[in-house]
Amino acid sequence: MLYIKLFLIYLEIGLFGFGGGYAMLSLIQDKVVTQMHWLSNSEFTDIVAVSQMTPGPIGINSATYIGYKVTGSIWGAVTATTAVSLPSVILVLIISYCFAKFKGNKFVAAAFVGIRPATVGLIASAAMLLTLQSGSIYYLIQHISGAIAWDKVVVTENFLDWKSWIIFLGAFIVTIKKWIHPILTIVLAGLIGFLLY
Repeated sequence: MLYIKLFLIYLEIGLFGFGGGYAMLSLIQDKVVTQMHWLSNSEFTDIVAVSQMTPGPIGINSATYIGYKVTGSIWGAVTATTAVSLPSVILVLIISYCFAKFKGNKFVAAAFVGIRPATVGLIASAAMLLTLQSGSIYYLIQHISGAIAWDKVVVTENFLDWKSWIIFLGAFIVTIKKWIHPILTIVLAGLIGFLLY
């Protein structure tokens, strides 16, 4: 029964996860954390971090890990990975067959124009979910406005404290400026986190 439920949930995620893995994150979080309670918010954040670092699409990487974690079996990983990939495989086969006929159609072109901003919104939603789940942004705003004393704030997930924000900002800057290769940035951030925590 658990495998069927896992398969159906990831089939739905794969079918409605327009815009790729990052756009899927808010849908995955809603299904796996909020509805099914298979993972906590901090576990989900950890899975996203590991899925970003490992080769391959983030949606498939996270499906593999979550499938294994939920069932405790390699077959859970295979079930979730197959389910999330299946709609894309079928849709690509259908679209590649039909695209030549419909690429000049104004309705198809209009549909793609409409999907683009929705995809950006889904990716922004995923980023906000990862940072706002712990309430750290809320507490930061409250502190700046003087509504709450900083020493009363206890944040236990996602961006833990000022050290986490420093690591984040440092990694963001060196990535944007292209001073260090992204893989080296990930390794250095992990080492700094290991030393600080």
